[in-house]
Amino acid sequence: MYAIFDNGGKQYKACIGDLVKLEKLSGKVGDSVEFPIVLLSDDKGVQVANEVAGLTVKAEIVSEGKDKKIIVFKYKPKKNERKKQGHRQPYTTVKVTGIGAVSEAPAAKKPAAAKKPAEPKAAAPKAAAPKATAEKKAAPAAEKKPAAKTTAAKKPAAKKAE
Repeated sequence: MYAIFDNGGKQYKACIGDLVKLEKLSGKVGDSVEFPIVLLSDDKGVQVANEVAGLTVKAEIVSEGKDKKIIVFKYKPKKNERKKQGHRQPYTTVKVTGIGAVSEAPAAKKPAAAKKPAEPKAAAPKAAAPKATAEKKAAPAAEKKPAAKTTAAKKPAAKKAE
């Protein structure tokens, strides 16, 4: 029995008891993690998509570390440009402890004490004077009518003097 699971945009094949090297995971050594199953193969055959929805691969974090150094060397000919840089990718090693177990819902949280809705504060009455001036400014704008468009009369062409 094996499963293909997805983590960090990559897919990994795992059997129970396997040690799998993954991209760096947040968590401490000894923590338990779960991954969604993409494909499951067992004595019933191969199952994919909706058949494995909700199934997970359970694993335990065994160790964390860095891969061996990769050297990145950038070079532009005839320009005296050379840049040497190293990189060590962090990884996490996990041990697969279970395959196909239905993921359990997180423990039910205690219902929080019902909060009383905040009483709306009484709005301070606004002065009437600013409203009146605003209304006066709006009124002249409403009274203005758009000017009717008129086309200018065409002038006859000037006669040329011979």
